[in-house]
Amino acid sequence: MASVILFLTVTGLFFGLVSAGVADNQIDTFGKQSDGSCDLPDTLLKEIQGYQPIVKKIVDKIVNGEYAGRTWDSLAELVDTFGARVAGSEQLEKTIDYVIDKMQADGLENVHTENASVPHWVRGYESAELVKPFRKNLPLLGLGSSIGTPRGGIIAEVLAVESFKEFETIPAEQVQGKIVVFSPAWESYGRTVVYRSQAASVASRKGAVAALVRSITPFSIGSPHTGQQHYQDDVKKIPVACITVEDAQMLLRKYRRGDKMEIHLEMEDRPMEPVVSRNTIGELVGTTFTNTSVVVVSGHLDSWDVGVGAMDDGGGAVISWKALTYLKAMGLRPRRTIRAILWTGEEEGLYGGAAYKDAHKTQEQKEFNFFFESDIGTFEPRGLDFVGNADAECIFREIVKLMAPLNATEFETPTDGGPDISHWTSRGFPGASLLNKNEKYFWFHHSAGDTMAVEDPKNLDKCVALWAAAAYVVADLSVSMPKDVMP
Repeated sequence: MASVILFLTVTGLFFGLVSAGVADNQIDTFGKQSDGSCDLPDTLLKEIQGYQPIVKKIVDKIVNGEYAGRTWDSLAELVDTFGARVAGSEQLEKTIDYVIDKMQADGLENVHTENASVPHWVRGYESAELVKPFRKNLPLLGLGSSIGTPRGGIIAEVLAVESFKEFETIPAEQVQGKIVVFSPAWESYGRTVVYRSQAASVASRKGAVAALVRSITPFSIGSPHTGQQHYQDDVKKIPVACITVEDAQMLLRKYRRGDKMEIHLEMEDRPMEPVVSRNTIGELVGTTFTNTSVVVVSGHLDSWDVGVGAMDDGGGAVISWKALTYLKAMGLRPRRTIRAILWTGEEEGLYGGAAYKDAHKTQEQKEFNFFFESDIGTFEPRGLDFVGNADAECIFREIVKLMAPLNATEFETPTDGGPDISHWTSRGFPGASLLNKNEKYFWFHHSAGDTMAVEDPKNLDKCVALWAAAAYVVADLSVSMPKDVMP
């Protein structure tokens, strides 16, 4: 009991020091109780609850007031102007220049870019046709980093399997010289995506000349989906592409019936030397802490080269940028700096995040307080998910309760949509990602269907309001978010 009284006394004194701009220390541990409940000091609970009027103001202004619809307009202008923004492309770099100009026009501070080396892969002419036992066009999309076929393509017999486990049972002599088709059942993105990333290497080990993979999606209307794949170091590189769900299933059925099939595959895709791209950064500078205890809000600005990347991840990038724009316009400037980072080179392997981590590693414990990332859609928000230690979780649970005006008070852990910030959250920094009603996200993911048609203006308003409100509260609290950082 004495330790609790001492803690409350010190905490009350600490709040006064922070309010006066003297310090920004992490609070002492209080953690979860044995029954899983939190034991936050009453002073801290009341402080968090006191932000409800500000959250309501943010929501009203963005969802129902003068900023309503502006986020959708900004996203539409961006993707209509530049289209797809694959890493290494001129379109991506022009988009970065455009966003820098727009951030400056919005009055954001410390607007700049920071370099990051990213892969450069170029899609060329691609064609696949079933030529035996009948002719049928097979829509396809080469996978990132895939090599091409020789000029004129290759014609080879088909071997089709449902799983890697099934493929293991097939002797290498039956695989050599064939095009292997992998047609796995959809389980989830996390479970099924391994076929996209590993199919070429798995097939090459047994002498296949190419690999075709069922698109990583639960639903299809004849649409192929692209994405990154990775060659293992000790295998011969072979061409690899995704085909439609329908065609993959058809080829598997025919193979199991004993039908002999041949495919003519031609791909002019080519990996090139890495190039320098840039992360795009703008800030709303804090009133008390400017270069320490920064709250990061983020999404990635690059996309794949099909569709226009409105959903993945134009929406996440734009809500991170516009959250700062609207807070500044409302005259809401928190104690800590909120920094919007629009990552580059995410699709090929989180290259922008890795470069930023390396550039800031010497001061990262002092520099960063909390990380937000939106990269799993900007549909109707449900709440926020979280990763971090028990103390930070207890604080963040109370912050999420403030989002009642958006009906977005759901809390989940761990995060699902924060790939770039995993460079920090995997080591103990606290972070969160957007929970939204994204049941159809993978219908459009990495496909030609990723366009403005899947983005709803009202839902985008709600997402940016949630982003702005949550970031503001975290950035303005009199205590920094607790963290247990590993090297």
